[in-house]
Amino acid sequence: MRSAESKRLDMLHGPIWSKLPQFALPVAATAILEQLFNASDIAVVGNFTGADKTIAVAAVGANSALIALIVNLFIGIALGANVVIANAVGRGDREAVQKAVHTSIVFSLLGGIVVAVLGELAAAALLRTLHVPDDVFPQALLYLRIYLMGMPVILLYNFEAAIFRSVGETRVPLVALAMSGVLNVLLNLFFVAVLHMTVNGVAIATVMANAFSSALLFRRLLRSGKDIRLEPRNLRMDGRSLWIILRIGLPAGLQSAVFAISNIVIQSAINSLGKVVMAASSAACNIEVFAYDVMNSYNQACTTFVGQNYGAGQIRRCRKTLYLCLIEDAVSLGATVALVLLTGRFLLSIFNNDPQVIALGYDRLKIVFFAYIFSLLYEVMSGYLRGFGISLVPAALTALGVCGIRIAWIHFAFPQHPTLQTIMTSYPVSLSATALMIFIALLCYRPARKHAAMEREPAPAGK
Repeated sequence: MRSAESKRLDMLHGPIWSKLPQFALPVAATAILEQLFNASDIAVVGNFTGADKTIAVAAVGANSALIALIVNLFIGIALGANVVIANAVGRGDREAVQKAVHTSIVFSLLGGIVVAVLGELAAAALLRTLHVPDDVFPQALLYLRIYLMGMPVILLYNFEAAIFRSVGETRVPLVALAMSGVLNVLLNLFFVAVLHMTVNGVAIATVMANAFSSALLFRRLLRSGKDIRLEPRNLRMDGRSLWIILRIGLPAGLQSAVFAISNIVIQSAINSLGKVVMAASSAACNIEVFAYDVMNSYNQACTTFVGQNYGAGQIRRCRKTLYLCLIEDAVSLGATVALVLLTGRFLLSIFNNDPQVIALGYDRLKIVFFAYIFSLLYEVMSGYLRGFGISLVPAALTALGVCGIRIAWIHFAFPQHPTLQTIMTSYPVSLSATALMIFIALLCYRPARKHAAMEREPAPAGK
């Protein structure tokens, strides 16, 4: 049997073009399965809660932006751990790898506990700020409170996945999530269809499934290769490792959270249009995110490949990674969008078969997919900069371009034409502006040219 190290993707040697999909596609599949947790929640409550199905679907959907705000912040910080570990692997610094691994695990658990406690205290107030309708509010609050209880295991899984990806083991998180995804669907059906629970049933199922996937990865880390192996006696936070992780990861987390902040503003405007529009937007969001996950996987691939090669002093490979990620990401996104649009109305009907919901949801899909062209450009360029440790500038520009423009759009344009189409037009406007700003930042920094002097010949690949 091959060792764990021999199964890892070698990012420092050989062709890059064929290895990027090997890294990115399992990452995309993992993210899609994570989205299916929420999608299966909506599908089950939309089909097994009788006359209250529209309220139940709206209640789950009303929490999407808020949950994304919290989770995306920590996923970004986990990406910081990915960069730190990948860079240490490239340098061959095993001690730094170990410190970063153990720091990441402890931080994820403590962070999850803090978020759970604070979230429970503020849950009702947070939903009120979203203008959730009174008939939807009780079930939305119930779903949110249960989901927040699972934050420690949810964040733990994401940090564990980042650790495995930093050394090229992208299939391990995928397998763990696939197993827990099946469990999630079965538990959804059991709690709602058999026990006749409502949104509380699907929330409990989601938490239990996340606990299962995080336990699987924890067990795998205990038995992994020497560099990322988890030693329970070493579970403590190293100050320097935490500082570097936060220096890179916190801006990346804020960049991801900015999307969620702007989406909270978007969701608030959507909620003001009533439960039919809420249900349509919720269903479409759970479909369009599949295409986003495919696109975003190349952002993570770019960050990790550049991180390792930068650590190894192979700057030309860093530059080549950027160009190949842009090309391969465009091909993958185009194929995914075409498939989703061809089957879009059918997919929407799985969540809610109301003709009005399907029509409005399909309109949202078309506008958002057009905007993804610009999202692809700035996501990959941001990932490239993060691989060199440049994280604050992409985050700041994203805050300005995405959050600032969308908030201004909802404040000024939406009141003039209060429709779903008006709301969704903010996506291509904000994302195109952000892509332009990130491109200008890339031209100003030119990290590959700046670090060209450290270029080293690649070492022979290990056996």
